[in-house]
Amino acid sequence: MQPPSPGAKRIVVVGGGIAGLAAAHRLVERSAGAAVPPRVTLLEASPRLGGVIDTRARDGFLLEGGPDSFLTEKPWALALCRRLGLAGEVIGTNEACRRVFVVRAGRLEVVPEGFYLLAPVRVLPFLATPIFSWRGKLRMMMELFIRAREGDADESLGDFVRRRMGREALDRLVEPMVAGIYTADPDALSLKATFPRFLEMERTYGSVTRGLRARARERKTASAERGATGVRYTLFATLRGGMRALVDALSARLGAVEVRTGVRAAAVEPGGAEAPWRVRLASGGDVPADAVILALPAHASADLLRGADAALAGLLDGIPYASTAVVNVAWRREDVPHPLDGFGFVSPFAEGRELVGVTFSSVKFAGRAPEGAVLVRAFVGGARRPDLAERDDAAMEASVRRELRELMGIAAAPLFVDIWRHPRSLSQFPVGHLDRVAALGGRLKALPGLALAGNGYDGGGVPDSIRSGESAADTLVGIANAD
Repeated sequence: MQPPSPGAKRIVVVGGGIAGLAAAHRLVERSAGAAVPPRVTLLEASPRLGGVIDTRARDGFLLEGGPDSFLTEKPWALALCRRLGLAGEVIGTNEACRRVFVVRAGRLEVVPEGFYLLAPVRVLPFLATPIFSWRGKLRMMMELFIRAREGDADESLGDFVRRRMGREALDRLVEPMVAGIYTADPDALSLKATFPRFLEMERTYGSVTRGLRARARERKTASAERGATGVRYTLFATLRGGMRALVDALSARLGAVEVRTGVRAAAVEPGGAEAPWRVRLASGGDVPADAVILALPAHASADLLRGADAALAGLLDGIPYASTAVVNVAWRREDVPHPLDGFGFVSPFAEGRELVGVTFSSVKFAGRAPEGAVLVRAFVGGARRPDLAERDDAAMEASVRRELRELMGIAAAPLFVDIWRHPRSLSQFPVGHLDRVAALGGRLKALPGLALAGNGYDGGGVPDSIRSGESAADTLVGIANAD
């Protein structure tokens, strides 16, 4: 690491998860060629970088303790991989098994082909599915004739689906699919903040079903016009060596950034004559800064800012988070009677199961298990069953194995079980969330040199977190590059 230039501005990034790493990397990118590049310091409380992203190799298996992939239709993760030279390491999902199951009356039923989260694009598979009763199917087909709601007030996803599709659609498929993304209660989840495209379809086409079918035709036409040239990615993609490869590549490209792990921030306060800001450390002392990026869960940022701006901290405290646990379980293939002819399953809250869902990791992506073995990931907890994520390891393992025995017929003892816990890590985006984000932006305007990043503001996935970190860095480019 080269010593900083005299007079260099000091930028402190608090938080070494994917948002903080993306922010620090963006500062390096945007400062390339500056006469006096900034002095960037990255503080991370834990001994390792990456936050919830964690990949572990064990006995020929590749285990993911956090997100195992990213959405390619949100461009920020894929674009970052390309800039880091990782494009050749990006792999898509298994083409032969692109389907998922949902629990219905204790059985795993295939989600009908062409059903896109809220509504069917293809009629025949929808009519044939046992997931819905005939009454439920008729109610969903009536969506084509339901008038769009007037006004612009936010509403919950649950209210929207019941209004347009009926209760059975929500309880039997939409709720578990959404839980697989947000682990959230759909009756508390803001439609505008999480699925604005469905609101747009209602307004533009008068029907979500018509909107989805129109979009499907557009995608088909665009694909035909594109022809067979160019690299194509599936909806979900990952890195050949696991998601940790993205963290490692970012860490290796930070250049002159001073990275300090195992260092916990205690407060972010206005500075004095030495600098506009200072980051007070839990171990004593402080780090002066011209600008600070808080790349943390909103509640953690609130704790640091309580003394500096009580109103800002209060707004941050209002963003709820859920806790979850990820349980990786490995078996010999011969001990798993299920055909594993899909990517996994989700479980409706109405079924009363103790799992949010399960991913068949060794089917979904290549290289996740050795020949003759199976790896699955079970998700426990979330907003509707937070108590399940708080049990000890023995109770959690017993619960997961019991559920998989009842749903998939797996009675044999596993080769191993690995458990990762993520307390208060998944933001929930309640009704009115976008108004809160706007209010946060208003408060930040009065605090120049302070920026927020993380999964609690404009989206909760890996691409959203990357965009959040890069956007926070972009707001500070003027300070970073000032002579």
